[in-house]
Amino acid sequence: MERLHPTFVVGIGGSAGGLIAYKTLLDALSPKTGMAFIIVSHLMPTADSLLAEILSRHTKMPVTVASNAMRIRPNHVYVSPPNTDILIRGYAFQIVSPRTTRRQIDLFLSSLAESMGARAVGVILSGYLNDGTEGCRRIKANGGTTFAQDLSAEVDGMPRNAKASGCIDFVLPPDKISDALRRLKQNATTKELDFDPKIFLATIGEGRTIVLFPEKQTIYEQGGASDTVFYIQKGKVRLAVVSNAGMEATTGILHPGDFCGEGCLAGQPLRLGTATAMTDCELLRIDKNAMMSALGREPKLSDVFTAYLLARNIRYEADLIAQLFSSS
Repeated sequence: MERLHPTFVVGIGGSAGGLIAYKTLLDALSPKTGMAFIIVSHLMPTADSLLAEILSRHTKMPVTVASNAMRIRPNHVYVSPPNTDILIRGYAFQIVSPRTTRRQIDLFLSSLAESMGARAVGVILSGYLNDGTEGCRRIKANGGTTFAQDLSAEVDGMPRNAKASGCIDFVLPPDKISDALRRLKQNATTKELDFDPKIFLATIGEGRTIVLFPEKQTIYEQGGASDTVFYIQKGKVRLAVVSNAGMEATTGILHPGDFCGEGCLAGQPLRLGTATAMTDCELLRIDKNAMMSALGREPKLSDVFTAYLLARNIRYEADLIAQLFSSS
């Protein structure tokens, strides 16, 4: 039975001279790696891309032009359509047309890093200038693996700049990259690829920063933009709401291990209440998009988060019932 998701998602960027490198790489790849391969190539906005048809002659894997919301499957090759920005959200494509940037490779690899974490692989092949370098930096920062073509590149600008940045793990000719990918899969233990929610919630990374709030400082205010989730690592937080008449009520007291601000994940545009540090606090601040990507990608985090929300809901129901009976 075929895996539902690829073991690794390999983003391949190239420009001038890239076609030869793409064909050489695919010629050397096994059709049963368990990985998915996405080729992002610099194309003129008005070009009709025949790239998928050409590359299909060099692999037994299906080669498809990516489309919006298309699921990413293992043992498949995808090609970016012309005049578009291509991104990954979870295990599906997001296509924006017309394109908004000339740095499509950086844009794609950055989204790959955010969505796939340690399962992301970036490959920079022949091309001018330095598109792809920043995307490889993001992949490395999120625990992924990066490659650049060696002196065999017909145009060395892109791979040379990527190498000079210090964010490249392997410098190889395209026909040797396939062997390195095979070893990467063999050497990647389940433990290394296994997602640990505790580590995710304890460390900084793409879209995650640790912030400190002294006692009595406001973490977020009622009516403010709702675009982040907070995870309490140390300290105690008070949640409160103010009515239109100016009356204030405490809605919750949170402790280490609790979340706050998660309403943004349900599309809440503005904060419904205020969060204030009751003691000196250390919080993990998680951008909405980073949290959404992680929840969609990592079932273990989703299980932890769902269990937390259910337990808190039960606790709030019990508190409400106690208040109703005490007031009566």
